[in-house]
Formats: sequence, C-alpha cells, structure tokens
Amino acid sequence: MELQRKPYGNTSEGTEIDIFTITNSAGITVRVITFGCIITSVQTPDRDGNNGEVTLGFDSLAGYLAGHPYFGALVGRFANRIAAGRFELEGSRYTLACNEKGTTHLHGGTVGFDKRVWTAEEIRDNDSAGVRFSYTSPDGEEGYPGQLEVTATYSLNEANELSFDYRARTTKATPINLTNHTYWNLNG
Repeated sequence: MELQRKPYGNTSEGTEIDIFTITNSAGITVRVITFGCIITSVQTPDRDGNNGEVTLGFDSLAGYLAGHPYFGALVGRFANRIAAGRFELEGSRYTLACNEKGTTHLHGGTVGFDKRVWTAEEIRDNDSAGVRFSYTSPDGEEGYPGQLEVTATYSLNEANELSFDYRARTTKATPINLTNHTYWNLNG
C-alpha cells in the first residue's frame, strides 16, 4: 500500500488544500482532497489490465472551488433535501439555508460539508491505507442545532475495497445524514 500527501492548491482565502493518493498492489489508485473530503479520482484496471478513470470530476482544485454538482464530495450535515428549509425537533422549529432554487435545503446548505476544509490524518495498517478527516460544525451552522464533531475515514485495502466510515457526536439533538456524492463512470 502506498499513501502520499501533497499540496493541491489554495482556497481564495489562502487556506492550503492537500491531496492524498492511495494505491494498492492491484494498481487501484484513489485521490482525495481536504476540501470537502472530495474524491477527485478513482482509477482501476479493467478486465484486460488497462487502467481507467471511473469517477467524474475536475483535473484541478479550481473546478471544485468554482461550484459543481457535488462531484466526489462528502455532503451533510444532511444529504438530500429538506422541504422549505424547515424542520421541528423536540418542540423547537429550525430554519435552514435554502440553497436550491431558494425554496429547498439541499445537501447541507449554502456552505455545507462539501465546501469546508477538513483536517486530515494518514492511517495505515498491514493491508490498507487511508485518510481520516475531521471537522467540527459549530452550533447554528447553516441553521442546525448542536455542535457536531464529524470524522470521515476513506480507506483502500488489498482486497480492492474502498471503504467509507462516518462518525458524528453532537451536543444537541440534530438531524444528520452523511454520504459521499461520487459520480461513477463505470464505462471507464
């Protein structure tokens, strides 16, 4: 297993974004960045041994910073839509940012987890390697109650399995629904 970390670029605010490249002995390569926990690339050999790209995305950070349909990103606090950007929980009403046509809350809001810079830590064991990302969403971010500490671990192993593990801890009851939003191109 190989795992490399390199600079990938900077946000408009000057925050450095890193890219991690994970490669196993079968030649599967996964690239993921600290901006939005975005998977920028998955390359894998086909049945004839030819490597092919099986995800949709951009060749540089600029495409991800300019706005996109969530290519490869971790979306949340809540993946999917919340009608009218409102919900009630434990007797309290909450209003969220409506970032889809001004009427619906989609995938975490205007500045959801897909647009946050995550802290990253390399992880390795005998037959896998990956990255554990972490982010703390403050109470009230995008209208959600409770401070939320999130970890997302992406790992590749020698059995050719790409795994996602999400964990979250909150200070208040809050809706949460995390997912990865990679668009797969299975034609390679």
